Amino acid sequence: AVSLSSRMLWVRTAPLSAFFIARWMFLRSLGVVYLIAFVSLWCQVDGLIGSGGIVPAAEYLGRVGQNLAASERGNEAFWLLPTICWISADDVMLHAMCAAGVVLSVLLVIGFAPICVLMLLWIDYLSLVLVGQDFFSFQWDILLLETGFMAMFVAPAHMWPRLSGARLPSPAGLLLLRFLLFKLMFLSGITKLLSGDMTWWQLTALETHYFTQPLPTSLAWHAHHLPAWMGGFSVAVMYIIEIIVPFFIFGSRGPRHLACAALVLLQVLIAATGNYGFFNLLAVMLCVPLLDDRLLRRLALKRRIQDRDVACVPAIVSWRYRAGWAAAGLILLVSTLVFVREMVQTHQREGPPRKGNVLDWHGQSLQPIAQKYLLDHIDRFRTINGYGLFRTMTVRRPEIVIEGSGDGVTWKPYEFRWKPGDLNRAPPWNAPHQPRLDWQMWFAALNPRGNLHWLARLSQRLLEGSPEVFALLGDNPFPDRPPRYIRLVGYDYQFTDRQTGQQAGEWWARSKPRLLTPAMSLPIR
Repeated sequence: AVSLSSRMLWVRTAPLSAFFIARWMFLRSLGVVYLIAFVSLWCQVDGLIGSGGIVPAAEYLGRVGQNLAASERGNEAFWLLPTICWISADDVMLHAMCAAGVVLSVLLVIGFAPICVLMLLWIDYLSLVLVGQDFFSFQWDILLLETGFMAMFVAPAHMWPRLSGARLPSPAGLLLLRFLLFKLMFLSGITKLLSGDMTWWQLTALETHYFTQPLPTSLAWHAHHLPAWMGGFSVAVMYIIEIIVPFFIFGSRGPRHLACAALVLLQVLIAATGNYGFFNLLAVMLCVPLLDDRLLRRLALKRRIQDRDVACVPAIVSWRYRAGWAAAGLILLVSTLVFVREMVQTHQREGPPRKGNVLDWHGQSLQPIAQKYLLDHIDRFRTINGYGLFRTMTVRRPEIVIEGSGDGVTWKPYEFRWKPGDLNRAPPWNAPHQPRLDWQMWFAALNPRGNLHWLARLSQRLLEGSPEVFALLGDNPFPDRPPRYIRLVGYDYQFTDRQTGQQAGEWWARSKPRLLTPAMSLPIR
């Protein structure tokens, strides 16, 4: 038993020299993900948070500043909302931040000064996320911030680090990255059960998931028509991969490599049926630190990298080494508190009451002292987070269709590039691009009243003929002049059956329309 336990321990079976190449691959793939995120955002920043966009960042910061000044907390503005956009949030600044992100991402890919570049990337992306409001509320945005921050603990401290001669990866950094992957996957699975959603408990969630997810792919239509038993089997396998397999992350080589294969396979299957921006690529990238040099040389790098190219210098116990472990220990403590809080809040907010459950904690949430004096401050930086996609399954798909009219009688719909609209259009592929307006329209359809603040601004921009907002949409049904009226119409969408899809060429079927708003127009001047 002692021998078996010894073999299963990561620290006894996986020397740090085994992760030299994995670090090299991880940092460069992280640079690619950052590059995708910034380029995708740069294409949309004007229409989303620019001066002519839906929710201008400058107006948002102005309101925040006024509220803080009214409450005599104006000097705390940067601490409460830590973004460099307090310097300026005009269009020039937003474009400069996106351009800087692209340049820094390229520098990370080529391996220039990785620690400094990672720090600047984290500051840049955090600043944009905090002023992006509703359009930066996605879990892969905070996952990218957390990954980029943790990566600083494994990055080599050289200006031009190479595969040969660089220092070995920090054991504290590897532990942080692996715990992040564990937290992401385990919470994704366990919160589905803690929510009390019966579709997850009864293994029937995939009966509706393929057509109710925000932006399905064309393969989702085919997956929707698979036998019901395959959907139940898929959910059961998902539970195994998301709840049991993550514990293998901390095992020896064999379990760790098995975990990597299973987690990557899950992400590939998810990406095949749904467009989730750069999330799947980022999750796959987080699996790279589970691999070791011996395996990587066998798979692809055997000819390029020899044993003599990998520095095997034993770790020197210096003040930097001790400081790294101390910082990692503090981050692990906070991350564990956030980890527990996510499960507790999911259980209490969405799950049915269960007396005596270990997560009830005497009817209270996480310890109030830790929440008030630690987690509330850390949450502002979006860098140590909880996760859990689709913890409650939507069983119907409401859609908002925006219609315009010049006379109030004849109405024409605005087509979006990516979200469902035209019944005959196949669900398109857009990943790893992140169409933030299309995604947010899915949330708005689930709760129109709660999203009315930006839906009204979107309607106003369309009435004004904003070219920045039109760039986010598909074809403009009013190319000559903006419409006089705008209204929002609601439908329920679902995939067509096989016969209708094959004969009529329709991918979607929808219910009768219901009017969500009366006709809106600009004030007469």
